[in-house]
Amino acid sequence: MKTFFTEKHKLRNAKTELYGGELVEPFERPSRAEFIINRVKHENLGPIHDPQDHGMDAIYRIHDRDYVDFLQVAWEKWQAENFAGEAIPTTWPARRMSQRVPEFIEGKLGYYAMACETSITQGTWEAAYWSAQVALTAAAQVGAGDNGVFALCRPPGHHSALDMYGGYCFLNNAAIAAQSFLDNGANRVAIVDVDFHHGNGTQDIFYQRDDVLFVSLHGDPSDAFPHFLGYRDETGEGAGAGFNLNYPMKPGTEFDEWRAALAEALKRVSDYAPDALVISLGVDTFETDPISFFKLKSEDFVTYGKDIAKLQLPTLFVMEGGYDIEEIGINTVNVLQGFSGQ
Repeated sequence: MKTFFTEKHKLRNAKTELYGGELVEPFERPSRAEFIINRVKHENLGPIHDPQDHGMDAIYRIHDRDYVDFLQVAWEKWQAENFAGEAIPTTWPARRMSQRVPEFIEGKLGYYAMACETSITQGTWEAAYWSAQVALTAAAQVGAGDNGVFALCRPPGHHSALDMYGGYCFLNNAAIAAQSFLDNGANRVAIVDVDFHHGNGTQDIFYQRDDVLFVSLHGDPSDAFPHFLGYRDETGEGAGAGFNLNYPMKPGTEFDEWRAALAEALKRVSDYAPDALVISLGVDTFETDPISFFKLKSEDFVTYGKDIAKLQLPTLFVMEGGYDIEEIGINTVNVLQGFSGQ
């Protein structure tokens, strides 16, 4: 299996995250990708390639132009105000408040942010841009005939909505890749999000569309981030009615229950008969992940990789979350080896 990856992910190296009332080292850090790529090499998963630059058009196909333009200058605007720390929003357009975009950077951050744990720093935009290029290049490889390809994207993307960032995500790599399949001849694409956290951004982007089936298995939002999206009764609107499926699960969920939900999800994908499948691959379902509450073990990741392979669909794996950093490489590659039969 080919892997696409860029060292430019290191440009995203935030020092602060607001967690538990403290500013701590971010759970989403460069070493995550390093553990994964080292495991890919150790297990001889396959060749590793740099991404090609597909430009901005594919990004604008998914994200609001004003939002993308904001991301490109947010750090510069923050620095221009001589703030000492990293750019963290402190105010939001809450219920019954104006939804106008402010001019001052503090207001812009709050307008475009869904949460305050994700700071914007020097290098954030460039790393996010190249993360999307990794996904696009890997999607092109699937389109060229490869049955399974791994896009080792960092920063991740599935919390990034049409015009919002948060949850460590700035550009929605999986959504950008799915749209690229459609733009290159596919009629239907399915996205299955196996990250512990609900892919609220992906749901937001495709909620009124029937050319992308979105299915997410995740911690119940009444108990888990992002809290305000991901309930079972959210099934799509308009043309998208019935093409959004959520499988929220409670704290302590073990693999048998999780796998049963995956089986239902994959049956729905099979019935949909997509031309390509995108897996938002988060491995924070692992039993010792520090910010999650499912109980999957390392061998379970091999098993569900095999389950996905049974669909026999051209499949793109896009890296999302996973924060037990010393185990992230093992669990990620276990899925890919299960899928490819290695």
